[in-house]
Amino acid sequence: MTLSDKAAELLRLHTDPELLVVVNVWDVISATVVGDQPGCHALATASHSIAASYGYDDGEQIPVDLMIYMCGRIAGAVDLPVTADLEAGYGHPGETTRRAIGVGIVGANLEDEMKPLAEAIAAIEAVAKAAETEGVSFVLNARTDAYLRAGDRDPEEVRADAIERGRAFLDAGAACVFVPGLLDETTITELVEGIGERRVSVIGVPGMPAGSRLAELGVARVSYGPWSQRVALTALADTAADLLAGGSLPEGVRPLS
Repeated sequence: MTLSDKAAELLRLHTDPELLVVVNVWDVISATVVGDQPGCHALATASHSIAASYGYDDGEQIPVDLMIYMCGRIAGAVDLPVTADLEAGYGHPGETTRRAIGVGIVGANLEDEMKPLAEAIAAIEAVAKAAETEGVSFVLNARTDAYLRAGDRDPEEVRADAIERGRAFLDAGAACVFVPGLLDETTITELVEGIGERRVSVIGVPGMPAGSRLAELGVARVSYGPWSQRVALTALADTAADLLAGGSLPEGVRPLS
């Protein structure tokens, strides 16, 4: 597929009645392994996981050049649409988007960090303008940190804030609104009702409803952030502990690399 084809397909996957499930990846081998699985239609990078693989903390501590480089390596390794976690844009959301498109990325997450709404909207508009200049129908999954930074705020106030921001982000050019956090079914239902059916994206964390239930609730997309890498590292840690204690390799290990 061409870059434009991949962008169009990624947008279709977000609006299709079927829930879009994207398992986050962090390097070429994780991308090819996940991309080869039945039912995988698109990939998402995880900024946390990419940063960790290079020895950096999350939160734009990794140099943007290194993040863009790995996003490009991932996009070039698979014939699937790839959406990237661009954090808050590394200080220049439009330019970072332009660079991501240049290495084959056709969509992105962009964090609002609960900045003043006008500032968050301006960042989304910068992304949309950059994509238009590059001639790509870039699929922006605009993220609000309303729940991640809720603290002890009243839940109704938090929900209202997330919905207000979500609607504003859609109006500014986002295709979907990412509301990460450990959310129950009632909260998810209220977000979908407030922002729009098939317009809400969530993160799958332990304790969240299963994908089949998220689909029934009208969610557009579920991704897994750093949890896919944590699953892999848990398996590695457990295996290493067993080997160091005198054990042997587990049965069923496949030569995936």
